[in-house]
Amino acid sequence: MHEPGSRTSDYDYALPESLIAQAPAEPRDSSRLLVLDRAAQSITHRRFPDLLQYLQPGDTLVVNATEVFRARLLATRQSGQPAEIFLLRPVSRTGEAEGHTVIDRNSVYWEAMVQPGAKLKPGRRVHVANGFDVDILDTTPLHTRIVQLIVDPAVHASIADAIATCGHVPLPPYITRSDTAADASQYQTVYARAAGSVAAPTAGLHFTPALLERIAGMGVHTAEVILHVGAGTFRPVQDDDPAQHVMHEEWCEVPVAAAQQIAATKAAGGRVWAVGTTAVRTLESAADEQGVVQSGARTTDLFLRPPHKLRVVDRLLTNFHQPRSTLLMLVSAFATYELTMRAYHDAVSEQYRFLSYGDAMCIL
Repeated sequence: MHEPGSRTSDYDYALPESLIAQAPAEPRDSSRLLVLDRAAQSITHRRFPDLLQYLQPGDTLVVNATEVFRARLLATRQSGQPAEIFLLRPVSRTGEAEGHTVIDRNSVYWEAMVQPGAKLKPGRRVHVANGFDVDILDTTPLHTRIVQLIVDPAVHASIADAIATCGHVPLPPYITRSDTAADASQYQTVYARAAGSVAAPTAGLHFTPALLERIAGMGVHTAEVILHVGAGTFRPVQDDDPAQHVMHEEWCEVPVAAAQQIAATKAAGGRVWAVGTTAVRTLESAADEQGVVQSGARTTDLFLRPPHKLRVVDRLLTNFHQPRSTLLMLVSAFATYELTMRAYHDAVSEQYRFLSYGDAMCIL
């Protein structure tokens, strides 16, 4: 016997395909909200604007202000068969990360995931569009690739222009349709400002400018952090022992103003709300042993799972995550494994919409 929540298989649950949201709620804040109260061990079914009933003056919402870029390049192999280059982050020629608050989309070299992996080995070239090719240079220890973007300046003003013109919105693979013009804005938070993510921090997708104004009018503060979402957030756990899982590094930053706001909130007895698992990982990666958040930029491969105890976050707003995922394990570290899985089974029974474009859960 093992401790419940200590094995990857413990995080399996039956998720019907019909509950995987293929498009967002319209308007954004019309989604449902499952409220999980840890102290009362209770579950309540609400609508997203009801979140305001749980906020108090002096609380701080910590949001991830990263912006999604068009990271998905659909290409053709020399055989004429299709290929996909999924850009993750700029790197040096040797694969060393080059993290910045706003990534350099003019970088020549990138770390990328590729499909089909068996065919796209070092030395191969794929064609994305007129004046835009990609060379496969190397394979990393995590089986991603180091690639070189080759752009004809007679066709594209810059590499960034080629990515923006030819790239696609990087919708997750469980959204089975092609991206549309609407996704360019819908798969983006309204406060996104720092380009660098290959997936949206989806808990933030439910906020509208009007709702944020109402929250500010209540005396609730907002602090912005940055975590550029990469492979670390959505790479599946393959080993049944989660301790064997290697997290892909992601770049994050806590600005001085955010660290000061969080410290002031704690000192005054307010609650720190993390909007999404990426905000949690950013704060916990920046916290010292006393739970004081230190400002600055860093890379993080922090894997939060039971029995880890969070040091900074008092409340969590998140979407519903895939079975066996690191994200579900993070939520379980905050809410306990038993209570989290009870909430998930309840959400399935109540026909909540799951994953990136789905409904939200608030953990008190």
